[in-house]
Amino acid sequence: MIDEKKGLTLLIDKPLEWTSFDVVSKLRNALCKKLKKKKVKVGHAGTLDPLATGLLIICAGKATKGIDLIQNQTKEYTGSITLGATTPSYDLETEPDAHFETAHITREDCRRAAAELTGEYDQMPPDFSAKKIKGEKAYDLARKGEKPELKPKRISILEFELTSIEMPVVHFRVTCSKGTYIRSLAYDFGEKLQSGAYLSSLRRTAIGDFTVDKAYTVEQAVFAIQNNEL
Repeated sequence: MIDEKKGLTLLIDKPLEWTSFDVVSKLRNALCKKLKKKKVKVGHAGTLDPLATGLLIICAGKATKGIDLIQNQTKEYTGSITLGATTPSYDLETEPDAHFETAHITREDCRRAAAELTGEYDQMPPDFSAKKIKGEKAYDLARKGEKPELKPKRISILEFELTSIEMPVVHFRVTCSKGTYIRSLAYDFGEKLQSGAYLSSLRRTAIGDFTVDKAYTVEQAVFAIQNNEL
């Protein structure tokens, strides 16, 4: 039975094309019905883009007080970067806007670029991000054709491992600090290689000690709420 005094923390494996808010809304509705309440406080501990899958931590009730603590923990991601082009969103949300040569890029070049991006550096957020500019989200401005005035942020790449290289696609595993944009890391990776690059897939596998292999699907979580299995 859900303990309303302690609240609830749920690990969810977010499906492709769902927004983080979609997941929060679905689980909030299930909790409201189960607890027979009009409102239940529900939030997530770190958003995932619609085109990313993987670990999304949902907190409900008094557990929402721990969201900041969870968000500050190290994140782990796996995914792929496609070389030879850039997109305005730095991922597959938008079509390529420029193309570049890749014939000069060797496997050793890729490994060197990953090593150069490991550690602390000032990362520029993507124009298509949720950063707020005078109360308006950067991606809303970008979608209107405007250039958001964004500032770089100091982030830390703890590990940047290339798990396989199948040109023009590079597969990776990254561990990083809060606030890191993996889309920006992909873009910066392309620049290091004197080419272009965009993020072609992304999956969050861990937040601190929480791992996606322990996560529910959205459907499993709703079923568990309905049947007192949490």
